[in-house]
Amino acid sequence: MKSCGVSLASTTSSFRDDGKKMAAGKESSECKDGSLSLTAEEKEVLGGLDSRLFGFVRLHEDGARTKTLLGKAVRYYESLILKAEGKVESDFFCQLGHFNLLLEDYPKALSAYQRYHNLQSDYWKNATFLYGLGLVYFYYNAFHWAIKAFQEVLYVDPGFCRAKEIHLRLGLMFKVNTDYESSLKHFRLALIDCNPCTLSSVEIQFHIAHLYETQQKYHFAKEAYEQLLQTENLPAQVKATVLQQLGWMHHNVDLLGDKATKESYAIQYLQKSLEADPNSGLSWYFLGRCYSSIGKVQDAFISYRQSIDKSEASADTWCSIGVLYQQQNQPMDALQAYICAVQLDHGHTAAWMDLGTLYESCHQPQDAIKCYLNATRGKNCSNTSSLAGRIKFLQAQLCNLPQGSLQNKTKLLPSIEEAWSLPIPAELTSRQGAMNTTQQASKAHHPKTEPVLGLCQTPILQQSLPLHMIHSNQVDGLSNSAERKRTSSPTKHLEQLRANKDHLSPAQKLMLEQLETQLVLMQQVLHKGQSSHMSGPNDEQPPFSTGPAQYLQAASVGVQKQTGPQTLPSNSVTQGAALNHLSSHIATSGGQQGINFTKENKPSGNRSLVPEISRHAGDTPNGCVVVKGLSNHIQQLIAEPVGSPNHGDCTSPDLLISDSPQISATNIGKASDKASNNHPPIHTKTNNSVTSSPSSIIFTTTSSTKSTAQTTTHSVTSLNSPQNNLYKINREELQSLQSSAKPNLPIISLESGPQIIPSMSVSIYSSSTEVLKACRNLGKNGLSNSHIFLEKCPPPTPPTSPYPPLPKDKLNPPTPSIYLENKRDAFFPPLHQFCTNPKNPVTVIRGLAGALKLDLGLFSTKTLVEANNEHVVEVRTQLLQPADENWDPTGTKKIWHCESNRSHTTIAKYAQYQASSFQESLREENEKRMQHKECSDNESTSSDLWKLQLHELTKLPAFVRVVSAGNLLSHLGHTILGMNTVQLYMKVPGSRTPGHQENNNFCSVNINIGPGDCEWFVVPEDYWGVLNDFCEKNNLNFLMSSWWPNLEELYEANVPVYRFIQRPGDLVWINAGTVHWVQAVGWCNNIAWNVGPLTACQYKLAVERYEWNKLQSVKSLVPMVHLSWNMARNIKVSDPKLFEMIKYCLLKILKQCQTLREALTAAGKEVIWHGRTNDEPAHYCNICEVEVFDLLFVTNESNSQKTYIVHCQDCARKTSGNLDNFVVLEQYKMEDLMQVYEQFTLAPSISSSSS
Repeated sequence: MKSCGVSLASTTSSFRDDGKKMAAGKESSECKDGSLSLTAEEKEVLGGLDSRLFGFVRLHEDGARTKTLLGKAVRYYESLILKAEGKVESDFFCQLGHFNLLLEDYPKALSAYQRYHNLQSDYWKNATFLYGLGLVYFYYNAFHWAIKAFQEVLYVDPGFCRAKEIHLRLGLMFKVNTDYESSLKHFRLALIDCNPCTLSSVEIQFHIAHLYETQQKYHFAKEAYEQLLQTENLPAQVKATVLQQLGWMHHNVDLLGDKATKESYAIQYLQKSLEADPNSGLSWYFLGRCYSSIGKVQDAFISYRQSIDKSEASADTWCSIGVLYQQQNQPMDALQAYICAVQLDHGHTAAWMDLGTLYESCHQPQDAIKCYLNATRGKNCSNTSSLAGRIKFLQAQLCNLPQGSLQNKTKLLPSIEEAWSLPIPAELTSRQGAMNTTQQASKAHHPKTEPVLGLCQTPILQQSLPLHMIHSNQVDGLSNSAERKRTSSPTKHLEQLRANKDHLSPAQKLMLEQLETQLVLMQQVLHKGQSSHMSGPNDEQPPFSTGPAQYLQAASVGVQKQTGPQTLPSNSVTQGAALNHLSSHIATSGGQQGINFTKENKPSGNRSLVPEISRHAGDTPNGCVVVKGLSNHIQQLIAEPVGSPNHGDCTSPDLLISDSPQISATNIGKASDKASNNHPPIHTKTNNSVTSSPSSIIFTTTSSTKSTAQTTTHSVTSLNSPQNNLYKINREELQSLQSSAKPNLPIISLESGPQIIPSMSVSIYSSSTEVLKACRNLGKNGLSNSHIFLEKCPPPTPPTSPYPPLPKDKLNPPTPSIYLENKRDAFFPPLHQFCTNPKNPVTVIRGLAGALKLDLGLFSTKTLVEANNEHVVEVRTQLLQPADENWDPTGTKKIWHCESNRSHTTIAKYAQYQASSFQESLREENEKRMQHKECSDNESTSSDLWKLQLHELTKLPAFVRVVSAGNLLSHLGHTILGMNTVQLYMKVPGSRTPGHQENNNFCSVNINIGPGDCEWFVVPEDYWGVLNDFCEKNNLNFLMSSWWPNLEELYEANVPVYRFIQRPGDLVWINAGTVHWVQAVGWCNNIAWNVGPLTACQYKLAVERYEWNKLQSVKSLVPMVHLSWNMARNIKVSDPKLFEMIKYCLLKILKQCQTLREALTAAGKEVIWHGRTNDEPAHYCNICEVEVFDLLFVTNESNSQKTYIVHCQDCARKTSGNLDNFVVLEQYKMEDLMQVYEQFTLAPSISSSSS
C-alpha cells in the first residue's frame, strides 16, 4: 500500500500547512444558497484521511483545524447524500465512515460502514474499510466481530501499515477470550514490528509477561517481569505496574518460596511500586493484603485507607476491611464494611459469604441464609454445592428451634434489610466536603485526560475501548471477578454530576443522590477503622482470590459525549462488566480473568460482517443505539446509571431478601441463572451473499459475475438516506450535478487506492510468457495477497449448517461398515471408491487384519518395549469420564474444554504404567469398587517405526498405505511426522483423542491393534462450521484448543453424529474434512497416518483449510504451494476439476514470484541464487509461520552463519523497512518454474484413451 509509506510526522505537518489554506478558503466554501461545499485544498487533505490515521491524529490537541475540517466534511457528505436520496457511490459511505471514526462518532461510523458493506459487493478487498470496522467493533467490545474484521485485513493485505496495531489488539482480545496461544503469537508479531503503534515495546513486553502469569506459568512470568525491570529508561508507570505484579505474585504463588520469604519480597516489591507511583490504589490494597497475612493489622488498615483514598470504589478493599474488623471482634464495623462491598458490587460472592459467616457467628441464621443465597448468585461462585449444604443445615436448625425463640432473642447486629439502609451519623457528614476537596486537588495534579502510558487522542471519558494505558488513579476498584457488575470511580462521577447539576436527566439526578449517600457511608466506616484500637497477630485468611485485574481500566461512566451508550453483541461482554478502557485486561494471579463473554444467544447461521444501524442514538429511547443485522448477535443495551439495581443501587438492592426462613436451597440454581439477558432482542436480517463459503467459486477459470450490490429496506435515520436504490450516481453524473441545484461532490480517490486488491485477467490456459507479461508494472500492489484463492473470492468462512436441517430421527445415522472375508475383498476396486466418496464421512473396514493376515503382535506393547524401550514418547494426562460426557473438574456442569496436559516419558515407563493400570483394574473388579484415576494418551512420532512394522503395513491395499503413488503426501519430498509417517497410540481405558479435523483436511487411516476397543464419534465435514461456532461460544479455538463436544447440544443444533465401536483389527477410514473424537474403551494400541487421495475433493478441502489456517494465523503442516508444484512435476492428472485447481495454484504462485522479483529489482535489492537440496523441507516464515516459496528472506547474520532462518517478505519489511538487514535467496529459476507450468497439461482419461 503506497500511502502506508508516508511518515506520520510528515502527514501531521501537512495537515497543519493545509490548515492555513483551508482558513484562507473558508469564505469560498459557503455557497450563495447557504449550502456547504469543499475547496480543492480541503478535498486534497480529506483524500489522505482514513482509518489508518486513527490514534495518530490528535484532534484534541494541535489538530483543531483537522477536526473542524472533518466535521465540515461529515456535514457536507450527509447533506449531499440527503439531497441525492441516498443514491451515491459506495465509496462515499466508506469515506464518511472514516471521517466519523476519526471524530470518534462511533454510531455514525458504524452506520456508514454498514451502508458501504451493503452497496459494495467486494468490500473485503478494501483493507482500510475492514480496519476501520474492526476499530468500531473493538470500541463496542464486540470482540468476536472485531477479531473477524482484523483477521480479514491481515488476510487481504499482510503488509498493511497498521498490522502492528492489529496484532496488538488481537493479542488483547484473545487474552480476554483465554486463547492464550493465539494471544502470545499476536503479541510477539506486534513486538517485532518496527512500525509506529499506540503502545511502546516495553508495554507489549509487559502484556506478554502478564500472559504467562495468567497461564500460571509463574517462573516465565517472573523472568519476563524481572527482565523488563532491567530496561533502560523504563517509564515510571510501567515500572510501577511491573513491581506491583511481582509483589502480588509473591503474595499468591506458593511456587515462589516459603511464606515468610514470599511475603517479605512481596512487601518490598509493592513498596518500590508505590515509590514509582504513590497514587496507585491497587498497590496500596495489595500491600494491605500482605500486611494482613502476616498479622500487621494496623499497617493493613493504613494501607486499605490509602487504597480507598486513591481509587475510591473497590469492593475488594471494603471486603478485606470487613475481614480485619471481624478478626478484631468488631462485628458492627465489619458489617458496615461488608455492606459497602456488596453495595459497590452486588455479585461480590466473597463479601456475601463473609457477611453470612458474620451473621452466623452472631446467631442470626435467617440473615445468614439470605447472604449465602446472594453469594450463590455471583457467577464467580465456585462452591455452590457447599453453600447449598450450609443453607440446608441452617434451615434445619431453624425448623428445630422452639416457636418464638428467635423473636425473643436480642440481635447483636441489624438485619440485612436494616443494615442496607442504616442512617448516616450526623458527625460524619462534615467530612464529606473535606474529602472531596482533597480528591479534587489530586485530580488537578493528575488530569484525567493525560495517560501515563501510551498514546492518547481523546479524553478518557469520551471513549470506551482505546488501547493506550492510563494512570492507576483512574483504575476501577478491583473486584473479585471481572464478571461482577461494579461502578467506576464514584467520586469522579459525583464531581462530574455536581458540575453539570443543572443539565442532568432524571436518571442522572437519581444517580447523583445515590452516589452522595454511598460516599458518606464509606467515610463512616473509614472513620471507625482509623479510630479503632487494633492489636493481635492473627493472620487474615484471604476471603477470595484476587489480583491486579483491570490494571489499566479507565472510568467511563458519567457525563459523556451524546453519542449514545455502547451496544454490544450478545456474544460480547456482559453488561456491567464491559471493558471501559481496554489496555491490558489484566487477570489476577489467582486465576481471575479480565472479562467474561456470554455467547448463549450466538447463532451459527449468519456471518455478515457488518450490522445494520436502524437509527441514531439520539432517536432511540434512553439514548440507545439499536443495531440490526447480526441475527441475534446484537442485542439492545439500555444505559443504566451507576445507582441502578445492576450497578450498585444503595436504596433498592437487587437481593434475595426474605423474611421466611424456609427458603429452599433449590432456589440457588434459579437465582444464579438470572443472566444478563435483560435486554429485549431486536429484529435481524439475513445475509447470505458474499460471506458464504468460497468453495462454490474457488478455482473457476472463467470470469465470475460480480454479485449485485445488496439492497435493504431499513432506513438509516442518522444519514437521512432512504435506500430504494433505483440508480447510483457515478463520477460523470456527479460532475453534471455541480452545475445544477445539487451540491458539489468531493473527489474520493479510492478506486485507484492501493488498499483495493487488484485482479488480473489471465487464465490457466495462458502461456507462462503471457502470465509474466501481465504481471509487469504491478509493483508491490501485486504482492498484497499471497493466498491461492481467486482474487474475486472473499476470505474463507466456515460453512453454515446445511439446509434443510435433518429430522431428529436422522441424527444418529448408521456408520458405513464393510466386512472383509479375504484378501480379494480388501483389494476390490469399489472399496477404494466407497471410502473416498465424499458422501461417506467415515468407513469402518471390519476384519481387515484377519483378511490380510496382518501380524498385529508387531505393534503390541511387549514388542515395542523389546525393540526400543528408551524411545521418547508424548503423554497426555486426562480425567477418566464416560465417553459421551465431559465435565468440569468439580463435576458440576458439562463443558466443551477437555483437559489434556502434555508431558514426556519413554515407551518402557509408559508400558509399565499401562500394565499396572490393568492389574489395578483387575483388583478393583474383584473388590467391586471403582475410583477415578488419570488416563494417558501416548503417541510416538518417530519417523523410523522399525522395519518389521513398516514392512507389515505394505500388505495393505494401495489407497490406505503410508507411501503410494496415489497418495498426495508421498509427493511432498520430505517427512511430516504423524502424517506421512506412522503414529502409534498406547492407551488405557478413558484415554481421549479430542475433537479435531485432520491437518489440512487430509484423510486418515487408523487401525486398532487391541486388545481393547475404542469408541468413535464422527461428524460430517459439512457441519464443521457449526462445531466452530460452539467452540467460539465456549471460548475455545477450533483449530488449536482441546475440546470434547456436548452431544446434547449437537443434537439440538441438528448435527448428525456417527457413533461406533472399533474392535481389534478394524480399520477406520476418516474421509477428507471429517470431524471426529475418540475414547479408548479398554487397554489398546492404535496406529494411524494420513493419506491424500488424488481427487478434486481432497485437494479443494486441503487448499481451503490452508487458507483458513492463514486467516486464523495457524501454521499449515502441509505446504500446499510446495506440494502443488511437486504434483505438477510428478503426476499426470486426468480429472479436469483437479487439473484446473492445481493449474490455477501454479498460475497464482508464478505471478507472485515474478511480481516480487520485479519489485526487488526496482528497489535495487539483489537476489542471490541458493538452490535446493534433495529432501529439503518446505520453508515457513520464522515469525508468522506462513509458507515461503522460492524467494527466502534471511537476515544477514543468519546467512553468514548458514542457519538460514527464513522470513516472509511482509515480516522482513516489518523488521527492516528497506530490507537492509536481509538477503534474498532464490531456490528456483523462473525458467524452471515456467517449464513446469507449461508441461503440466490435462492428461487423457483412462476410459477415453482405451476407446
